[in-house]
Amino acid sequence: MPADPEPRTYSARYVFPASGPPLAGGTVTVRGDRIEAIDPAGVRTPDEDFGNAAIIPGLVNAHTHLDLSGARGLIPPTDPDHFTDWLRGVIAYRRARTPEQVQADIRAGLGECLRAGITLIGDIASEGASWDAVAASPTRAVVFRELIGLTEERATVAFESACGWQRSPGETAACRKGFSPHAPYSARDRLFSCYPREARVAVHLAESPGEVELIRDRTGPFVAFLTELGAWDPSGLIRGLGHPLARSRLVDHALFIHCNYLPTEETRYIAGVHSVVYCPRTHAAFGHPPHPFWEFLTRGVRVCLGTDSLASNPDLDILAEARFVHAHYPDFPGDVLLKMLTLAGAEALGWADEAGSLEPGKSADLVVVPLPDRDAADPHELLFADHPGDRRTMFRGEWR
Repeated sequence: MPADPEPRTYSARYVFPASGPPLAGGTVTVRGDRIEAIDPAGVRTPDEDFGNAAIIPGLVNAHTHLDLSGARGLIPPTDPDHFTDWLRGVIAYRRARTPEQVQADIRAGLGECLRAGITLIGDIASEGASWDAVAASPTRAVVFRELIGLTEERATVAFESACGWQRSPGETAACRKGFSPHAPYSARDRLFSCYPREARVAVHLAESPGEVELIRDRTGPFVAFLTELGAWDPSGLIRGLGHPLARSRLVDHALFIHCNYLPTEETRYIAGVHSVVYCPRTHAAFGHPPHPFWEFLTRGVRVCLGTDSLASNPDLDILAEARFVHAHYPDFPGDVLLKMLTLAGAEALGWADEAGSLEPGKSADLVVVPLPDRDAADPHELLFADHPGDRRTMFRGEWR
């Protein structure tokens, strides 16, 4: 039987557990692949001190599309009223990629996530294409297989294919499978409510004004867009934006992505239960009105952060997303923002028992982030300052 590994204690200017207040000069003690202790300064002598840096939980990117990582800068975001033009660009890009190119794109995006300190990813993948690469990498993940099919025939094929994929190959200790009925304009009504209780489900919802008009009135730019694709079938549309939210109570973990134009009263279905994923820089790139994330939070809705894909974002750095939020909402509480890119994302993806915060017994997933050489009344100001420097990431007790 192998000997119990020796513990190792790390310190830095600040330790940010995410589950509690920051600790000036605090320490994190790791034994094997577990966190053994989080202590204030002076309790333990560190084996390694990172100096002017922060030790934070491993970062969580709750929403991206790794298979679009080759599209950086190739499909410029439109204004909100011309969102379907951007979708046409995405479809054309995907149709032009070979399977080998798609896998290369996935590996490139995954590598970018790992270098940024992300230790948990929520990836939506066409045909589950990212599964092999993600499952073999030093990260935790939920890979959501994208389901597209507004007509009855296409919806049936999509669901049956996804169920077959769900069964084989099996999940791993660090990588789980989920379903993503893509959006109300692309997935038939029944695809939002046909999963077992333990399923993880991700849905793009209320992303553009055209989507809201389509669901409300069965009119607008999506009608021409779907007709052009041979996919228009109004009988398959959901009955209202609240429909997938209400149906989500049938599963344990549901993520609703973007929700840029979701009426706040509709969140009554998911408050205290499920999650909204806010992608700040993608939201800004399309010129949407201010996102209602703050109001969602006040209504008891969990909000976490995602990058979306490189078809709409300059990089896959989730800490850069949080720094963007801090720069544009300087009065937003720093402790809440830290949870949005760590613990809230882990809760949303069903990994909070292992990841998302620095707590004894959890997996030793952490990131060392350089801090600016100045003081601040609130240490979160230093963490969310736009500051360069290489990060160092530990996953399951091993530096990667």
